[in-house]
Amino acid sequence: MTDAPRVELTPAAADLLRRLRAAHGPLMFHQSGGCCDGSAPMCYPDGEFRTGQSDMLLGELRVEGVEETVAFWISTSQYAVWSHTRLVVDVVEGRGSGFSLEAPEGVRFLIRSHVVGG
Repeated sequence: MTDAPRVELTPAAADLLRRLRAAHGPLMFHQSGGCCDGSAPMCYPDGEFRTGQSDMLLGELRVEGVEETVAFWISTSQYAVWSHTRLVVDVVEGRGSGFSLEAPEGVRFLIRSHVVGG
């Protein structure tokens, strides 16, 4: 069994999070299993998205140069589908959801995944 994190950031995603943190304060992610943009990781000001019993904290992301961690929440139903993977938050050009903080930047967060042994 490995101690590798269940969720991590690419350098491009970390750079974007530093910019978003400077503009919006502490941040959080939520990954649902919904349709359309709901299947993309959504970035919000910390605490703006209300998590509940159907969500679990997958990890706390450390971003160099940012004091606090960025919580990464996932719906338990989506975790059940992705429990065998390590999630990697990346960023690509293109418009994502209007609800996620990166939308005005002309980029969007997305998940890349790697199968992990169990």
